[in-house]
Amino acid sequence: QVHLVESGGGLVQAGGSLRLSCVAFGRTFRSNAVSWFRQAPGKGREFVGGDGWSTLYADSVKGRFTISRDNAANTVYLQMSSLKPEDTAVYYCAARSALVVSTISSEYNSWGQGTQVTVSA
Repeated sequence: QVHLVESGGGLVQAGGSLRLSCVAFGRTFRSNAVSWFRQAPGKGREFVGGDGWSTLYADSVKGRFTISRDNAANTVYLQMSSLKPEDTAVYYCAARSALVVSTISSEYNSWGQGTQVTVSA
């Protein structure tokens, strides 16, 4: 497992942007797929996007969110633009011991603590 810490959440108006960061401590995650999930109040955890051999996005964020990775800094970023109120959720980064991105949360064995993103109308 790798210890993950997210940051960058906050309150933003609809149409605005935020960049979330996920830093790995303890070891690198060069050989791990890293994905972002989110969970809104009263809802299940939802796949947002992930980076591994390839980059994959949920249809709901495609064209608005971008994942990038800085292996030297052990950091994965989630750049979010054109934010909507329905993007409001706690955002989590997760890593799995394979480079294939999975959309299934149970296939990830390392999770961060989450960061709140709130988009006002």
